[in-house]
Amino acid sequence: MYIERVPNRNSPPAVLLRESYREGDRVRKRTLANLSKLPDEAVEGLKVLLKGGTAIAKLPEAFKVIRSRPHGHVAAVYGTVKSLGLPNLLCEENSRERRLVLAMVVARIIDPRSKLATARGLHDETSFSSLGEMLGLDYADSDELYAAMDWLLSKQETIENSFAAKHLHEGTLVLYDVSSSYFEGKTCPLAQYGYNRDRKKGKLQIVFGLLCNREGCPIAVEVFEGNTADPKTFTNQIEKVRSRFGIKQVIWVGDRGMITQARIKEDLKNKQGIDWISALRSTQIRSLVEQEAIQLSLFDEQNLAEISSPDFPGERLIACRNPLLAADRDRTRLELLQATEKELDKIVAATTRQKRPLVGAVLIGLKVGKVLNRYNVGKHFKVNITDNNFSYERNLETIEREAALDGLYVIRTSVQQEILSASETVKAYKGLSNVEQAFRSFKSVDLKVRPIYHRTVERVKAHIFLCMLAYYVEWHMRQLLKQVLFDEDDWQGAENKKESVVTSALKSDKALAKSQKKRNEDGLPVHSFQTLLADLATVVKNKIQSTVAGTNFTFDKITEPTRVQQRAIDLLGISLICTQ
Repeated sequence: MYIERVPNRNSPPAVLLRESYREGDRVRKRTLANLSKLPDEAVEGLKVLLKGGTAIAKLPEAFKVIRSRPHGHVAAVYGTVKSLGLPNLLCEENSRERRLVLAMVVARIIDPRSKLATARGLHDETSFSSLGEMLGLDYADSDELYAAMDWLLSKQETIENSFAAKHLHEGTLVLYDVSSSYFEGKTCPLAQYGYNRDRKKGKLQIVFGLLCNREGCPIAVEVFEGNTADPKTFTNQIEKVRSRFGIKQVIWVGDRGMITQARIKEDLKNKQGIDWISALRSTQIRSLVEQEAIQLSLFDEQNLAEISSPDFPGERLIACRNPLLAADRDRTRLELLQATEKELDKIVAATTRQKRPLVGAVLIGLKVGKVLNRYNVGKHFKVNITDNNFSYERNLETIEREAALDGLYVIRTSVQQEILSASETVKAYKGLSNVEQAFRSFKSVDLKVRPIYHRTVERVKAHIFLCMLAYYVEWHMRQLLKQVLFDEDDWQGAENKKESVVTSALKSDKALAKSQKKRNEDGLPVHSFQTLLADLATVVKNKIQSTVAGTNFTFDKITEPTRVQQRAIDLLGISLICTQ
């Protein structure tokens, strides 16, 4: 910010308060206020103040701050939205609907709230950030936001097609998984009772499937009724990628509950250009062990072996054993067995006590059943129940049979060895963790998609799609900001530390150093994504008004960013002065 005197022909020169800013590779300037009517001593004092000096005593009386709004986090998110080209994907024209949708996307990242609260945050009188002012929205109500959501839903197919063209290509890996979100109310036809991942008993829910590229960048999302089984959602995605996105050669990656034997037979097998990577269920693995297709002695010296079986013709099977996972499951099983025995001992004591003993085979059986179901290890116990007695013992045979498969998993794929080696196939399957990270951001950490209150099918779909757009922006921000976040920023270093692709991911030395020291290599404090946004929010836009007699002007002054804030701004490649 600086003061410039501009010649004005026969009149006195204009004294202008100006600000320079960067827009891409260009340095631009804008006029904040005309200071021509200020006394010369006030202008000179302001010059000194802007250069970091101490102003004359009368200068503070010449101006007053009339409003301050948190601004830095808004500028960071909206600047990223613009750099990704999202506004033009929504609509070439800078319409009110476009601005309302962009406001909801940004608000979902910086402070997810209800549509009513979001509308209040945009109104000039009740705003709690600079978002409304930045987008030229000095007022908005919830009805307008709902109408903008309806408008957005009509754009979903076009936007997803653009994402696919940008992030997918022929022969690409496509990650797909589903999750659910509980629902408040009973009026929406999509809301049904189903397998509730949120553990909200008695709540209706909806199911949504997220399609990502191999790096985890979201491409498309689709909403289904809450009682839809995971595999049934998969058929739609195959047709979407082939027909809508126009990609004929694709490798699908999904978990064992998604790409089932039935889906392979009906939707994938013998279809030109379609391959898949999935995993076998535990019952299928046990069958292979019993058939000696998998010999456990293979893993004495290695933890990965490629095998074949007539039960899976034309498929490659890659058997993997993770010793760390095996030890963890063995420890967990022992803890569950001990916890179960502790509760069962109480029932034994109740049947043998002197006063009012527990009697009756039915009553005893009900109590025993509750204990066995609580810890899910009932199959590992033999129980004997009579009307007056109860006893139990561990089933060593089932325990040993299960322990033999600890840490063992088998990847199944139709991809040829020439395209993906065994280790590359395992790594591709483990890429599903990127989709799981997306669901964590969707549901709890950042975007808070749940609970859902919308009553119509279209509004529920628009809400989920809006959250996907917000995650699309967040995903790109995280990629750019990882130097100042706790996130991994040296994937090659992390890969080099792993003994095998089978074992769990390890942090690189750089990531460990950031975690321990809470600072990066430049000595700057590191953040989580949300605390960085909170830090950026302390960059405030102040509206300043002149109080000198005979003058009436206002201008904005943005507080100077700290080193960390400036580093984040530089990494994002945005300006604190964002325009529509």
